[in-house]
Amino acid sequence: MILIGFILILVIYHLTTLIMQILEAHKPFEIQEIKLEDWKQRPVKNNFFELVLIKDGKGTQCINYNHYEYERGSMFLLPPLKCHSFTISKPTTFVFLKFTDSFFKNANKITIDRNEWFKEASYILSNYNQLPGDIIKNEVDRNYLENLINMILQESRSYGEESINLVTSFMTSILEILIRNIKKSSYFEAPKSNSDDKITKMLTYINENIDKTELLKVENLADVFMMSSTYVSEYFKKQVSMSLREYIIKAKLKLVEIRILNSDYTLTEIADELGFTDVSHLSKTFKRYAGTSIREFKNNGEYMLLKRGACVA
Repeated sequence: MILIGFILILVIYHLTTLIMQILEAHKPFEIQEIKLEDWKQRPVKNNFFELVLIKDGKGTQCINYNHYEYERGSMFLLPPLKCHSFTISKPTTFVFLKFTDSFFKNANKITIDRNEWFKEASYILSNYNQLPGDIIKNEVDRNYLENLINMILQESRSYGEESINLVTSFMTSILEILIRNIKKSSYFEAPKSNSDDKITKMLTYINENIDKTELLKVENLADVFMMSSTYVSEYFKKQVSMSLREYIIKAKLKLVEIRILNSDYTLTEIADELGFTDVSHLSKTFKRYAGTSIREFKNNGEYMLLKRGACVA
């Protein structure tokens, strides 16, 4: 009887472990609350959004040698970039909330169709200017996010199968709030000396319609921005220091990287969505600009075109 009881305990233990592993594998988030007096670089692989909430404390955030002071209630978006840090002047409680791969893949889909706002999130990530600063533009949204993050913290302490859909709904709401706040700010990478508002509008138009080939043609851009067709390409290169064609290709390939690493889109679906002739055309274009094959890129799991190679002083 003792032996049977021992075997039953082992079976229950292994079943419980297996269930927990399955839940962890499908977990739509990673969340960490930590209080620090000195900043320590976190060994966290970050391929998509990671939101940071300052629960209390004071200090400075640094991205690419640009600094921004933080305080209680500040919220930051960490891009997929190793060059970020915090200088702590008063002991600080951080909450790090990361969207995991399963959040964007079929394994954890609920009744909401995520395709459209995944495109929105990808669009923002591919153009995010990687500068420091609080990303929330009004206090109502800040309160919403604080409440949502606190609810996720509560659920994470007793996380189980019944929590998956609830937490995923919270994450969906967070993403929607982030998108509408980031869209209110300027996050395109344009030359600092550039004061021409038209190029910012043109970049916004191109990136919002990056999957609509007809709208990206020179003739259409000329009509939309009231310029001659012969001048569009010359104007664009003068303003952005890159040809219009190269900019559009790189913008598409940044989205290709995001889809490969963070979704379960097939290469055929990606090629079709972004206007490549077929998978072969996509693969050749990717290798030309990224310097590596799609297979090597996927195995490596690190952005090539999207991530800046080093900090820029």
